[in-house]
Amino acid sequence: MRSRQRMFAAVMRLLLKCLRLGRRRRFKLVRQVEQLWHYGHLCLRSLLYNSFTNGDVVLDSLFEPIYWLVDHVTRWFGVVFVALVIGLTSSIVAIVYICLLPLILQTYTPAWICWHLTYGHWNLIMIVFHYYMAITTSPGHPPRAKNDLTGVSICRKCIAPKPARTHHCSICNRCVLKMDHHCPWLNNCVGHYNHRYFFSFCLFMTMGCVYCSISGWEMFRDAYAAIETYYQTPPPTFSFRQRAFHKSVVYLWVLCSSVALALGALTLWHAALITRGETSIERHINRKERQRLLKKGKVFRNPYSYGSWDNWKVFLGVDVPRHWLTRVLLPSPHLPHGTGLSWDLPPCVMEQRAPLLAI
Repeated sequence: MRSRQRMFAAVMRLLLKCLRLGRRRRFKLVRQVEQLWHYGHLCLRSLLYNSFTNGDVVLDSLFEPIYWLVDHVTRWFGVVFVALVIGLTSSIVAIVYICLLPLILQTYTPAWICWHLTYGHWNLIMIVFHYYMAITTSPGHPPRAKNDLTGVSICRKCIAPKPARTHHCSICNRCVLKMDHHCPWLNNCVGHYNHRYFFSFCLFMTMGCVYCSISGWEMFRDAYAAIETYYQTPPPTFSFRQRAFHKSVVYLWVLCSSVALALGALTLWHAALITRGETSIERHINRKERQRLLKKGKVFRNPYSYGSWDNWKVFLGVDVPRHWLTRVLLPSPHLPHGTGLSWDLPPCVMEQRAPLLAI
């Protein structure tokens, strides 16, 4: 009897030891997993930690694949966009010459005929000239070697000197002097050497669209009213040429009015930037800098702004009064002030502005 009790007690002690050992092993395994998790988390944070990281940086990182896709699509479809601009503009010009010009010559007075012929052809020449120059002129790129450049930083993507106001274009995969933006409708970057051509094209294209919309308003109303009668019973007896005329006038007015609104808003936006002496990229940079300095009780001052009037003179290259005619109202391939590598005071600016970032 005692031997059985001893055996039973020994078995129970052995069972309890096994249970304690298994529990210790489980606890040890859980602790090892927790240690590995914390160690991996620490390694990941040590590799990715940046004191400047915020929500904007995280969002940019998450959207990086989308940016890559948009950049490559824009690069390959730039030729398509340029062909679209040329095709739509050519269609409007063809409608004006084939449909509207004969009507103008038959019904308008000689004074109005001279006005339409003079203004229309001048506007067309300015559009064609500035668009051609905008797409064929290089915006300007900094040299790969540092040479005598002073006060430049290094582009993180090009690993090359990056002068002031220069930014890297991910679509062109190059740094651009005084970069404003990459325009898919030009298939080119807008920078130091073709910024004036881009803005002039937008301005004269807007003026041309407004001119066509205003001049063709009465014709549009008559053509639209005629199209509405197509579905009456009995249908009106319009010839094929008359139907084509009605639809062409409606197409011209709708397209010109739409482009005038959209491109007009873009032109006003760039005009405001030029007035402040900024580019599209610098607008965002200066706004953040202005907010940062405002918290410190300081005032931001743009070092590249010489005043509203002087900013326009510098942008358009107006050094003497006659340049308003020869360089603004007439096609002119003159170069902008400076090389885009340094920003000295232009000769058309009368007084020196204090180039301070904050006061």
